[in-house]
Parts: sequence; C-alpha cells; structure tokens
Amino acid sequence: MNVTELTELVNSEVFGIWFLIGAALVFFMQAGFAMLEAGFCRAKNAGNILMKNLMDFCIGTVCFIFLGFGLMMGEDMICGFVGIPNLDIFTDFTGFMENNASSFVFNLVFCATAATIVSGAMAERTKFSSYCIYSAILSLIVYPIEAGWTWNPNGWLANLGFIDFAGSACIHTVGGVAALIGAIMVGPRIGKYIKDDNGKVIKVNAIQGHNIPIGALGCFILWFGWYGFNGAAATSGSQLAAIFLTTTIAPAVATVTCMLYTWIKNGKPDVSMCINASLAGLVNVTAGCHCIDAAGAFAEGIISGIVVVLVVEFLDLKLHIDDPVGACGVHLANGIIGTLCAGLFATNTSSLGVDGPIYALIHGTDFSAGLKVFGVQCLGITAIVAWTSVLMIITFSVIKKVHGLRVSREEEIEGLDPTEHGLPAAYAGFSMRPQAIIETAEVTAIPVTGDVPVAEAVEVKSVPSFTAPTPDGKTYTKLEIICKESKLDTLKKSLMSIGITGMTVSHVLGCGVQKGRQEYYRGVPVEASLLPKIQVDVVVSAIPVDKVIDTAKKALYTGHIGDGKIFVYNVMNVVKIRTGETGFAALQDSKE
Repeated sequence: MNVTELTELVNSEVFGIWFLIGAALVFFMQAGFAMLEAGFCRAKNAGNILMKNLMDFCIGTVCFIFLGFGLMMGEDMICGFVGIPNLDIFTDFTGFMENNASSFVFNLVFCATAATIVSGAMAERTKFSSYCIYSAILSLIVYPIEAGWTWNPNGWLANLGFIDFAGSACIHTVGGVAALIGAIMVGPRIGKYIKDDNGKVIKVNAIQGHNIPIGALGCFILWFGWYGFNGAAATSGSQLAAIFLTTTIAPAVATVTCMLYTWIKNGKPDVSMCINASLAGLVNVTAGCHCIDAAGAFAEGIISGIVVVLVVEFLDLKLHIDDPVGACGVHLANGIIGTLCAGLFATNTSSLGVDGPIYALIHGTDFSAGLKVFGVQCLGITAIVAWTSVLMIITFSVIKKVHGLRVSREEEIEGLDPTEHGLPAAYAGFSMRPQAIIETAEVTAIPVTGDVPVAEAVEVKSVPSFTAPTPDGKTYTKLEIICKESKLDTLKKSLMSIGITGMTVSHVLGCGVQKGRQEYYRGVPVEASLLPKIQVDVVVSAIPVDKVIDTAKKALYTGHIGDGKIFVYNVMNVVKIRTGETGFAALQDSKE
C-alpha cells in the first residue's frame, strides 16, 4: 500500500467516524427542540412537550426500521420516486451493517428532526395520542419518500442536481408545512384571539412562554448540534471547515439583524424573536452550506433575520394562526427561502462546479447555467411542498374526523401535563402543592354522577357576621366564590351582566368532597389532595345578594360534585384609598 492509498484509507475511516459523530450531534438536537419548545410554552404543558419530543424519536425509529428507510434509500427505486423496502435489517443483519448501518442511523435522526418541528406549532392544545399518530405517519411515509428524491443517488431530484445538502427542503420545509397545516386544523389556544359577536378577531393576546432561559438553552444546544447537522456529510477537511464557517456566519448575522430590526421597530430588542432568528439563520443556510461562500452566508443571514419576524407576525396578527414557538416562521419560511438561496448564491469553487445566477452576474460566468440551477431549486421545493401538503392535509383531516385532534376546553385550561399524562406539575418542587405525604387512611371519593342537585354542587355558606353596624347604616355583603378554572370567563361575564363592576380573582388550591384526583408517578400513587381552583371575591350593596348568588350558581353549575362553593360574609365598611370615600360611595365605579 503506497502513501496515497494509505492516506485515502485513513481519510475514509476518519470521515466515517465523523459521520456517526455528526449523527449523534443531530440526535442531541432533540434535547434542544425540547428545551426551546418547553420554554416558549406555559409551565402546565412542559411535561407534555418533553414527552412528545421523546416519542418523536422513539416512534420514528420503529417506523423507520419497518418501512421508512426502505422507501427512502432502497436501491431499487420506482421511477426515482420511491424505494422498495427489503427488511435486510432483519433478514441479513451482517450485510446491512456493512452497507447501510451508518446511513440508517444518520437518516433516522434527520427524520426525527422533521417530526419534532410540528410539536411547537401545535403545542398546548393537541391530544397526545393524535400527535403520536401524526408522528408515525410522517416518519413512515411522508419524510422517507420525499427525502429519497434528493438523497438517494437514484432519486429524481438528485438526478436533476437539486441542492439540499443537509435538509432545508427535505427536513425543515417538510416539518414547517406539517406545522402550518397542523396549527390551522387544531385551531388557536383558548384566549389567544378575542372575537366579537360576528366572529371577527378584535384583539390578539400575547401568551408568554414560562421560561425564556430554558428556551435560550435550547437555542444554544440546537446551534451546537447544527455543526453535525450540516457538516456530517462532508467529504474533506476543507469542505468541513467551509461548512462550519457558513453555519456560524448565517445565524450570527440573522440574530444581529433581528435584534436591530426589532429594536428599531418596537423600541427594544426582542429576546424571544432573536432566539428564533438564530434558528432561522441555521435553517436558511442548511441547504447550501457546502456550496456558498462567506458573502452568501452573510446575505442569507440578513434575509432570514428579517423574514422570521415578518412571517411570525403576519401569521399571528393578520392570519390569526397560533404558532406558540414560531415554527412556521423559522422552518417553513426559511426552509423554502434557504433552498432557493442555495441556487442563487452557489459558487463554482464548490463541488457543484457552477455559479448560481447572482454569482454568474458578478463573476461574468455562464448565467444560463446559473438560471438552470435556480430553476431546479424552484422545481424541487415546489414538489416537496406539494407532496407534504397533500399527505398532511389528508393525515390531519382523518385524525380529526376519526379520533379528534384537540383536547377539551377544560383539559386545555387545566394543562396537558395533569390531564394527558397524570403529571401534577413538571416543576413539582416549585408548585403550590404540599411536598409531604401524610400517612392517613385512604378516603373513598364520592362518585360523580352528573345529576347532583345545585344545592350540593354549588353550595352557599353564610358566615356569622360582626354585630357592629356599618357607619352609614347600609348593608355590604362579600361573596367569596370558589370555582373551576375553566368557569372563570363564564362567571365573570355573568356577574358583569347584572352590574358587578369590580372583583378580585386569585388562583388557589383546595379540595372538598372530591379529595383530589389520584395520579401516578413511575407507577407510584401521588398524593393529590389539593386541586387548582379560582377564587372570585366581590362586595355588593345596591345589587341584591340573592341575585348575585343565583347568577353565579347558573354560571357555575354543571351537575357534578366540585362545581364550587359560595361563601357569604357581612362587611363592616369599605374604604377607597385613592379618594378616601367610604361606604356605598367607595363601591361605585367612578369615572373621574
């Protein structure tokens, strides 16, 4: 063996090992997606987010073993469209290890990435079981077939010279299309958009994520993993260095651009949007990371830093599509644009060997060849978007019709952690719940029948009053109403309809005859004697107390134990601090 042959062998082994290290980095990106999505959503759904990100990979692995990998990388492709599965992983494991093991692992982690993108867009209101079904279908059919068009040497887009080195189209656009369709079909979260009587949106509410530090950690994990995402398939040290360079420049420039843009636009730089911009830059550069130069990466960074803000705000404020983490703006918009930019900014110094149209104009090279490159990019991204759209519309429509996509209103308000997974809180040590388990005899809960009389379901209890008269001789009564969280909006509107102008609302924990709800953690029963409730306090004088009580009972009653309680107190006096008014005058809704 001569020096040249030895060098080639060493390089082959080194890059074979790096290929698998890159796959491991892409797998670690699942942790980044989990942290990002959990941080950008509310605490009551954090466990659900983590569970979905875990199952993306696990369900995807099963699907990829049996069908997905064969459809994607099968040597015998039908018209360059779909491979023929052969299940060699079971029937010829030794041969599979020698020929396909590395490719299987690498493409599997990519498949999981495409599936997990949808999690954030449909977060906080989607049934976990429905999400698992969707994830299986994407990993089984949707992703493998379209990815095979590009990455299988016999694929029809590969034969046309379609550029998608690491997946702006095959992964991010596919995940983004599915995310958009899923977000539309599942509908917005409760309270996100306020509508008038005609159904027109009159207000858009900001529902903030509960933990921006975790979201930022997710961003850094994803950026770190992206060096493997983009660079794992590099075939030389110089190409790997170039990929690392463009994968660094684009997100950095995108983040700076977004910071300046939101600073000028809103008066202050937007933290969460800048996190999205970092990812948008990474998505954008992924397709052409191997065939563009620093100037091209810089341009893509500027584009993605502005596009992500425009798309996120357009979907939210104009189209009223609720995407809690901005997945459509990051992955769909920048996946498409990044795929097109790969053709526009390609350089002939890359393995592509031809300038894109922009560089052809700058360098005076063959412009028609550059246009052909760009044309193939347009054709490829159109085909991938169309394929994904059709299959995902069918998938989500069938799931919605047969099984249902969305949890109930009560489940959404309470949170998916307790209702979907029996997890009282993802942050148990920080929640308003007793940490000690008291060793007492088990109490049998009273069964809920659904036809409990109003007097039992919504009890009214009078509290003994002081004997001292009020200063002005009038009667003031305080009503303390304990009810379910899901009934707050109904109660509030009902009380306001009879003239109640002021109320105090608190989140509280408590239990009555329900004695809590039994849940389990790792198979062990969890003491859950206290349930989250809402306490509404109102003080009335002019409005008859009986009228307020009857109104509240009608608003809260469902016929089940646990509808709530109403406590009635006599009040000695009322003082308005701002004006010094007391008694009846202090209760009035003064406009001055």
